[in-house]
Amino acid sequence: MYSKILVPVDGSNTSNAGLNEAIKLAKALHACIRLLHVVDAATLYAVIEVDVNGSVLKTLREDGRLLLAQAQALVSRAQVEVDTAQVEAIVEPTGSCIVAEAREWSADLVVCGTHGRRGLHRLLMGSDAQYVLSHSPVPVLMVRAPDRARRGLRRPRPMTSPRPCPAGTPGRQPALPRPVWTPGRQAPRSGV
Repeated sequence: MYSKILVPVDGSNTSNAGLNEAIKLAKALHACIRLLHVVDAATLYAVIEVDVNGSVLKTLREDGRLLLAQAQALVSRAQVEVDTAQVEAIVEPTGSCIVAEAREWSADLVVCGTHGRRGLHRLLMGSDAQYVLSHSPVPVLMVRAPDRARRGLRRPRPMTSPRPCPAGTPGRQPALPRPVWTPGRQAPRSGV
């Protein structure tokens, strides 16, 4: 069925959720995994106009190698065959690099973590996972990161306006007096 599974990793919770799911699949299917890290140089160049000696890019590359080494160790501990690749997105989006790697490596499946963003947030932030899903030559498995509620953490409640206390209970604010005049009308004259 699937013998070669491509897993993009970036160290985020969503990426880790995708990696964990890929490990389960690879074990069950006796497949190998290729871990892919994309150094997003395109965003870097858009944010930092001048990096004279390339030190920021060197740091990103080194961080990517360390990330790949940690992910590779995790997969190896699960006794799954694994190799790694690191590419740089100079002009193209990260999703395009993932699709290109899937083609070049002849992957059978791509497993991506996704934030599950919708609507305006996805439109503004973009979605590498959506790009991969739309352009991949092979099936794509999208894995959402565990919900905070499922991990036992409570989501913060949205701020709401205070609710009035029922009439006659302590803490009830007295009703405001009705205005004598309303805006747009002439104010009442004081009598003389």
